[in-house]
Amino acid sequence: MFDHIRADIQAALERDPAARSRLEVLLCYPGLHAVIGHRVAHWLWTHGLRLTARFVSQVNRLITGIEIHPGARIGRGLLIDHGMATVIGETAEIGENCTLYQGVTLGGTGKQSGKRHPTLGNGVVVGVGASVLGDITIGDNSLIGAGAVVLHPIPPNSTAVGVPARVVRQEGKRLPAEAISGGSGADPCEECRAAIYARFEELEKKIAELRGRLASDAAPGG
Repeated sequence: MFDHIRADIQAALERDPAARSRLEVLLCYPGLHAVIGHRVAHWLWTHGLRLTARFVSQVNRLITGIEIHPGARIGRGLLIDHGMATVIGETAEIGENCTLYQGVTLGGTGKQSGKRHPTLGNGVVVGVGASVLGDITIGDNSLIGAGAVVLHPIPPNSTAVGVPARVVRQEGKRLPAEAISGGSGADPCEECRAAIYARFEELEKKIAELRGRLASDAAPGG
């Protein structure tokens, strides 16, 4: 456990340009405090002291604003940068050297039992306010953009953005529009708007026809 904590401190020094010393990271980084508290709670959880583990987790949440279920498995070198309102579910698994920013949710969809939270590979970065939901895997060294909602697995070395999230870059190369949009090459939002406008035009024509019929019926001799 102490080896993991040392790796967590080193992760902040290497990945946060604002970090100036180990002592500063140890004293002033709530993300680190949350991870240390979780490692204690997880040890209690795996040794059968589950009520105590949950209590430690709740105290940790009150102090740091970061909620990590004691059942979650977290690898070495996790950096939770700022971290306020970050939530990590019970069956979530996080690989080594991952980075989570504030407001990230590694949650469930509410429709599963058993393994119901995501698995992050090594070196994954999850941006501000992103949600990764369900029993899905995010491949090694992938980036989840800020505000994304990820509902499907993401392959390694990829960048995923949007709601729902789509892979826009893989193995260092931007994907063509056809691949991003699922083969049509068009923006799905534009397609939706076009369909709505077409429906409006159809309804306006029908309304005009009805008005014409009413006017004809109301005319003398109609």
